[in-house]
Amino acid sequence: MSEVKLLGTQSSFPCARIIWALKLKQVQYEFIEEDLFNKSPLLLKMNPIYKKVPVLIHNDKPVAESLVILEYIDEIWKPNPLLPEDPYERATARFWAKFVDEKCVLSAWEAMKSDGEEKKAGHRHCTTNV
Repeated sequence: MSEVKLLGTQSSFPCARIIWALKLKQVQYEFIEEDLFNKSPLLLKMNPIYKKVPVLIHNDKPVAESLVILEYIDEIWKPNPLLPEDPYERATARFWAKFVDEKCVLSAWEAMKSDGEEKKAGHRHCTTNV
């Protein structure tokens, strides 16, 4: 049986989608909560380039970046595919995942952190790019 660990935080959307994928695939894993203000030696070792979560560790090998992790999960654990079988439909799903990451999630995050005009601008940016 393979050993699977997920380094992450409960409040992270990218981490949440990895958790959803692992649950959909019925993969047993250990969740290791990271303090992003005091990063663990394990996180720094497993993701030395970006030093951020999520990081999936499968049999002591790290995989970083949430969309890359999702593709890895789908390729390793075949039951309950995350993406459609049709290549065009897969490309479309990848397009929308990238769009949400780049346009909506970042704008929503910035809007939540700000107030007043910055919040309105973040909301306008997300809704006008859809």
